[in-house]
Amino acid sequence: MTTSKFDEEIAQIASRYDGIRWTDVQLRTQALPELSADVLLHAGPPLTGVLPAPIRQAAIEAILFEGLADDHGAAAELLSQGKVRLLPAQDHGLVTPLAQVVSASMPLFVVSSNDSARYAPLVEGPAPALRFGKPVASTRAQLQLLSQFGMHVLKPVVQAHPPALSQAIHYALQGGEECHALTARANAALAAQLDALHARDRQVILANPGFVLPLLMAACSLRLEQTGHIVAAGGNGLAFGYRLRDTSTWQTIPATPPQGTRFAGHELTAALGAIGDSAVIDFSGLGAQALAYVPSLARDWAQYLPEDLHMHRSQVVNARSGIVDLKSILSNDCAPMVNLAILDHAAEAGLIGRGVFEVSTELFADPSASI
Repeated sequence: MTTSKFDEEIAQIASRYDGIRWTDVQLRTQALPELSADVLLHAGPPLTGVLPAPIRQAAIEAILFEGLADDHGAAAELLSQGKVRLLPAQDHGLVTPLAQVVSASMPLFVVSSNDSARYAPLVEGPAPALRFGKPVASTRAQLQLLSQFGMHVLKPVVQAHPPALSQAIHYALQGGEECHALTARANAALAAQLDALHARDRQVILANPGFVLPLLMAACSLRLEQTGHIVAAGGNGLAFGYRLRDTSTWQTIPATPPQGTRFAGHELTAALGAIGDSAVIDFSGLGAQALAYVPSLARDWAQYLPEDLHMHRSQVVNARSGIVDLKSILSNDCAPMVNLAILDHAAEAGLIGRGVFEVSTELFADPSASI
């Protein structure tokens, strides 16, 4: 591919996010006041059966963060008695990464376009963190600091000058990052737009390359809502699925673990099935559907990927909208891929690798899902 063609395609992909901006930081109680304090929002389709260990641990920390219980044992008891409800985040206009659950007083990014908005939680830095399902003793204190940073430092800055997320996406793709597994360039481009921040506060963002990821998730969720027939997609560790426009039912298949690069010492660690609402990034045409523009990941994960990544993209992504298209999937018998972190099934190690979840075409074979 020539440089000019490459640049033209990237510019076109990024331009589809024009008008989508980070506009505010709110607590969940402000963004979604209809949800009571006993509701926790999780990734993917509705949970059934025994909670995956990473979600269970994240939920216990969230219960303690809300002051609904005094200790871990009491929090676990609330869960087991059903006195705290776990609901799919995307059914309420919110996307959450990996195993993270979102409780009432957690801070949220607000991403808007015209009169529509989507929400995503501010997240801590690298592991250990709530989203990896193995919280540490300082988790709640970190969340409290993060809330103060979001509400008192970031909120007035972004309200005055909302950053454009298309700029971050463009800069990332130009530098060989697909806005999901790799986000450092998108994060730097975001921080550059926050010129009203004190240098030390901007450094907080720059020190965490994943800071921008929930913002990208919310932007992609908003694009799906505005443009797609598929408007929600994600995994909960047990099931992976999607939801169509104007429906409340998720189409699901069992969630198998992503395949990719395992961290040293975890080559044989049992992995959790695909988890996270970040799949909306890939269903929006970024992430795994943009691996043709990301030679580093394409090389590292080559054994798990199609040989022709441009061809694969054309088979699952609508050329006009740039998002994963159900008609294309069905007519080409070719399913999308999703770049995801790999979590320890037992929640003893947390993050154990990163890779690709190949969505089975069986997920899209249900006649009720046809257009």
